[in-house]
This record gives sequence, C-alpha cells and structure tokens, in this order.
Amino acid sequence: MQNILDVAHTMVQHIRTHYPDDIAVVAYYGSQAQGTATKRSDLDFFFIPASDNGYSASIQFVIDNISFDFWPISWERAGRMASFEEPNTSIIADCKLLYTRSEADRERFMNLRDTIAEMPKHGLKFMEKAESKLQEAYVHLYKMSRGEEEANLSFYRNEAQGLLTKVLYSLALLNRTYFTKGWGKNTEQIRQFPIQPARLEQLMDKITMAKACRELRESCEQLVDDTLQLLLEQKDTYSEGPSYPDRMKGFYEEVKGILDKILTSCEMNDKPSAFFWAIGAQDEIARFLYYSVKGHWPIELDPSLDYQRYYVQAGFPDLAALLDPDDFLPLQRAVEQLEEDLENYLKAKGVKINRFDSLAQFEAFLNEK
Repeated sequence: MQNILDVAHTMVQHIRTHYPDDIAVVAYYGSQAQGTATKRSDLDFFFIPASDNGYSASIQFVIDNISFDFWPISWERAGRMASFEEPNTSIIADCKLLYTRSEADRERFMNLRDTIAEMPKHGLKFMEKAESKLQEAYVHLYKMSRGEEEANLSFYRNEAQGLLTKVLYSLALLNRTYFTKGWGKNTEQIRQFPIQPARLEQLMDKITMAKACRELRESCEQLVDDTLQLLLEQKDTYSEGPSYPDRMKGFYEEVKGILDKILTSCEMNDKPSAFFWAIGAQDEIARFLYYSVKGHWPIELDPSLDYQRYYVQAGFPDLAALLDPDDFLPLQRAVEQLEEDLENYLKAKGVKINRFDSLAQFEAFLNEK
C-alpha cells in the first residue's frame, strides 16, 4: 500500500457523507502519527461521537495485509485520558486531527490538550494517581503468591506482565508524564525518568527474561517494594507544614458520632460493632492528624502504620489494643477519655469546635453567621 493514510481519508469522506451530525472528531495516533511506522505498522485512528448513532461508525478491517482499527472514544473518556486518569494520554496529546465537525468541536478537543499541558503543575495529584496505579500491581503479586511455583511459567509471566505495566505507569505518573510510545518502544523514555528506583532497569531485565517462576516472582516483589519506598520518599517532599484550623475544621464534630457508637457498642456488649468502630475511629483520627501536619494523606500501601505516630505522640489511647471481646470496660473508659482529650487537643491547636449547650444557643450562632 503506497499511502496508508488514503484509507483514513476514505473514512473521513464516509463520515462527511453518512454521519455529518454524529461524529465530532476523527484523528489518528501511534507510529503513523509519530513518523516511526514500519512496513507492518497498522493504522490506529479514532473518532469522538457526537450522538449515539455515531458509535455505529466503528469498524475494524484489513486491507493489503495491514490492519485498521477505527474506534470510538467518548468526550468523557477523552477527558479522563487528558486528566491522566487512564494510561492512554498520548492518544489525545499526540494524535493528528483528520476531521472536526465544527470549530466548536475543534476548540473542545484543543482544550483537552491544554489540560494535559497544565496537569504537570499539580505534583500531588500525580503522586496520588501513581499510588492508585501501584495498588493495582499488588493484585498480580497476590495471584503469584497463590500460584504453584515452577508449575506454570506462562501463568507467572502473564501476571508479571500485568504487574510490570502497572508499576511502569505508576513511575510515569510519579514523573508527571505519559508514555509517548507503546510497550517495548518506550524503554528509552523509561530509562530517562529522573525519578526511578535504583534497580529499575536491572529488575525489568530479570522480569522480561526470567525462565523460572521463583525468579520471576521475587523480581516482581522487589520491584514493587522498591517503587513503594520511592513513593513514600517522594510524597514526603510534598509536605506543606502543619495547619490544624483549616484541615481539622468540623472533624471533631463528625468523629464524636463514631466515638459514641463505640460507647454504645460497649454498653450493649455488641462485639462486631465494637470491633469495626474502635479500630476505624483510631485509624480515622490518626489519618486526619497526619493530614493536618503534612497537608497530604498517608500512603495506604505503607505497611508500617507510621502515619499513626502523631496519634501516639498526642498521648491518645490504642483502641485497637484495648479491644477485648470479654471485657469492654477498658475500651469504654479509654473512649470516654479520648473524647475529652481530643477536643482539648484540637482547641489547643486553634481548631474551633461547634459545641452548644442548647438549641437557643445554636440559633443565636446561626443568626450571627
């Protein structure tokens, strides 16, 4: 085929004729758009429907032994890609436009590209997205841990591939960027990441070349652990310093309801409720104290519970340790004391507590607002 884009232009003409009001944008991406196509390169092109009927234009076909995939992306999904909520940001950022239904459609699409350009300014948002993507890698680790070693190399390789793609995407987000090329072709970009685990390239080689299940699993475990430690280090750089009055506003009033549930559970000898509420309350208070000091939330993947150090330093009781299904009295007394101590602690930090002795007092407060 002399010019593969002739097929794309044929599709555009088909759109103009049969879907003039139903398709907003047509574009192509990948190696053809980047100028790196080979003789076997396919053509990936997409469209954004403007109506439900527009989706019916989707088609996949082969011409002269070259595959073509003309598939729909909704405006909503394109927005998620532009916000780095999906891994295919490059599709929006680096595609070549073939057709727009109107100037308004073109402007709306270009606004998505503006979003991509603006996103790197928001480092903490990228940090949180990187955490979320790394969480997905743990599913593959779990499945490996349940597999029979040396029994099925294909199974381990399948899980390792899934894990590696998620870890690498997490690292891309940590570096506030997106992959401009597909897997295998993005190795050089990965090598150039300013922020990466020290053994990244070594572990990537082990994972992609391992011939034994045990080596594959251990390399994956090491890569995830190294990446987690890197996330912990990097997130700490986003600390904004303490600010209790703003970050803890309204917190005591909410958590008091949880503490009251614990007291009720203790009085009624309700063991399941006491378990859930006691542990949940301590964790919630600890997380908010951490947030008040750091300005960001702790990483949920951190197995150390280090974020609870501010709870411990404040002298608050270990409700999880005091939970005894045979004797709720120690827990009940601890919660009663915690309720008082927490209120005093927050007041000392400048947090305003909305506590009223009567409805009349509350009405007066509302009238003064």
